[in-house]
Amino acid sequence: MSRTVRKHNGNARPIRSKRDYEGASVVAKRLSAQAARDSAAELRLQALLLEMDKYDQAEEDADADLPGDYDHTGPRRRWSDDGSD
Repeated sequence: MSRTVRKHNGNARPIRSKRDYEGASVVAKRLSAQAARDSAAELRLQALLLEMDKYDQAEEDADADLPGDYDHTGPRRRWSDDGSD
């Protein structure tokens, strides 16, 4: 089965999850490995790298907000889940 080549418009959608980040990383690696990139592919690669940087910065900021002794790995509970009826 042959793979069709898509035209790039130079835009990248926002990265909102780890899964999005991993997918963008794969695409960025594939685009950077192409020897003969056209200008649209180059713009797409730059947009992906910019979105990946934004995601990394947001992750670092979120980690900085947590106290140092915070090691809870389970789901966070809401105030309404305390069961005091």
